[in-house]
Amino acid sequence: MKNDSSPLNIGQLEELAAKKLPTEAYDYYSSGADDEVALRANVEAFARRKIHHRVLVDVGNRVMNTRILGVDVAMPILVAPTAFHKMACEDGELATARAAKACGTAMMLSSLSNTDVEDVCAAHPGGVFFQLYVYRDREATRGLVARAEAAGAKALVLTVDAPLLGRRERDVKNAFSLPTFLKVKNLVPSGYGDLDKTIGASGLATYFAGLIDPSLSWKDIAWLRSLTKLPIAIKGIVRVDDAKRARDEGASAIVVSNHGGRQLDASPATLDVLAPIADAVGKDLEVLVDGGVRRGADALKALALGAKAVLVGRPILWGLAWNGEAGATFVLETLRREFDLAMALAGCPTIDSITRDLTEP
Repeated sequence: MKNDSSPLNIGQLEELAAKKLPTEAYDYYSSGADDEVALRANVEAFARRKIHHRVLVDVGNRVMNTRILGVDVAMPILVAPTAFHKMACEDGELATARAAKACGTAMMLSSLSNTDVEDVCAAHPGGVFFQLYVYRDREATRGLVARAEAAGAKALVLTVDAPLLGRRERDVKNAFSLPTFLKVKNLVPSGYGDLDKTIGASGLATYFAGLIDPSLSWKDIAWLRSLTKLPIAIKGIVRVDDAKRARDEGASAIVVSNHGGRQLDASPATLDVLAPIADAVGKDLEVLVDGGVRRGADALKALALGAKAVLVGRPILWGLAWNGEAGATFVLETLRREFDLAMALAGCPTIDSITRDLTEP
């Protein structure tokens, strides 16, 4: 029998998570930059886009498995990199990894995780990509890359839209910092494992300003490629010319992303720029997209516009806060079920049948 307190969808799940999380943690997870225009725009872009469904198509069997950055996944819905999962539940990123494994999909582990990359990769062998920030201390960055590769990560996901941290006013109001018992675990060996709590400022913004390298440029892609044999995805693209440059610099994939509306508040909604970017790079790059995915039908819309998969961030955190690993599993299973239903109702028995005309007649 269904528990009446269980959520029916991601929206209800966020409401439950908000009641369980401390204000500082909820605001950190949920907030965007400045007036949070881009945060809302990401969600609204999916709501505006319609699906012009086909009828009288045999959808008795639906196939949604695909391959992302060399990893086979059961659905084109992956876990986006988000920081500090242990603020949501005790097991943190381990719970997320186990949920992703149970659902047959991959997760991107944030550099700013509360759990060592080795432990996360052990929890989900072959299903972890490592999201990378480049530190001013390039030896620390080199060490992160080496650790991720040795641990079994299958790709690096280089975030390029955060030379400084966007001003998240809720975090400033709360003087956000990690609880003292939590660390930026993968940076502890380099001495960068702590966020300072500063009155009237975000501890994470202070951390970024002092440690993350704002001089990162296209020339550094070749340097990063020299450090690893792993494929590299570049995350934070919203322009066609940048997508082409990523291809030319040897990236294997890009993530069309505005950092969940947490960086430049005037950035475009990711869904609105997806199609021209996907058209520009064609089959040369795998194109992923994040920001605003709250329903399985959103994934179908994104695939119709040229994405190979979508990434889901905040909903995973809501799931962890609500019910740990089981909550994160609920999120992925809910989106899988909704995506499967959307495929059937749109007349799409396979991923390849999700074409542009479904949403742009």
